[in-house]
Amino acid sequence: MSYNPRDHYFKKAKDQNFAARSVFKLEEIDHKFKLLNGVKTVLDLGAAPGSWSQYCSKKIGNHGRILGVDLTPITISLPNAQFIQADLRDLNLEKAFLEQGFQPPFDLVISDMAPKTTGIRMTDQARSVQLVELALEISQKFLKPQGNFVAKLFHCDDFTKIRDEMRKSYERFEALKPESTRKISKEIFLIGLKKK
Repeated sequence: MSYNPRDHYFKKAKDQNFAARSVFKLEEIDHKFKLLNGVKTVLDLGAAPGSWSQYCSKKIGNHGRILGVDLTPITISLPNAQFIQADLRDLNLEKAFLEQGFQPPFDLVISDMAPKTTGIRMTDQARSVQLVELALEISQKFLKPQGNFVAKLFHCDDFTKIRDEMRKSYERFEALKPESTRKISKEIFLIGLKKK
C-alpha cells in the first residue's frame, strides 16, 4: 500500500476538529492504560499543532489545566490550556510555570516531540533519543509520584537503555505502536505508569 498523507485517520481528525491525526495515538494509549483517569494537570511537551492538548482538554474538563510547550507556535485555543513557544533545552521551566500560574508537580507528562528529520536514519534516531531523554528528565523533576508519562521514540538500539531507565522510575513500563501509526513509521510510544 502506498503512503497516503490524507488517510482514514487524517480525515477522521478533520471530521472531529482535531489539529492532527496523532490524537488517535494518544487516545489509544489512554484507552489501554487509563492515563487520564483522575488527572487535573498535564504538561504537554512538543505540543504543536495541539491535538494531544485538545484530547486532554476534553478529558480533564474545566477543573483541569494543561501547559503545552513547543518550538513551533500553537495556534489552537483551549479554555483550560496555555501554550509557550520555546525550546525546552533553553527554557527555565520553573520560571515558566510560575509565569503561567502552574504549581508542579503535574499528574501527567506527555511528549510527542520529534526531531526535524534529516533522512539519515542514525542521525534521526540519535536526535529522537535525546528528546526522549529530555522529556524523561523533565518528568523526573516535575511529575508527581504515581503520575504517568508517555514519550515518542524512533525505534532504535537505544530502546533497551531507555526502557531500563524508565523501569527504575516507574512501577510499570509499556511500549506500544498504536493502530493509527503509519505502517512505514519507526515510531513507538514509551509509557511509564505510576512514577515511583
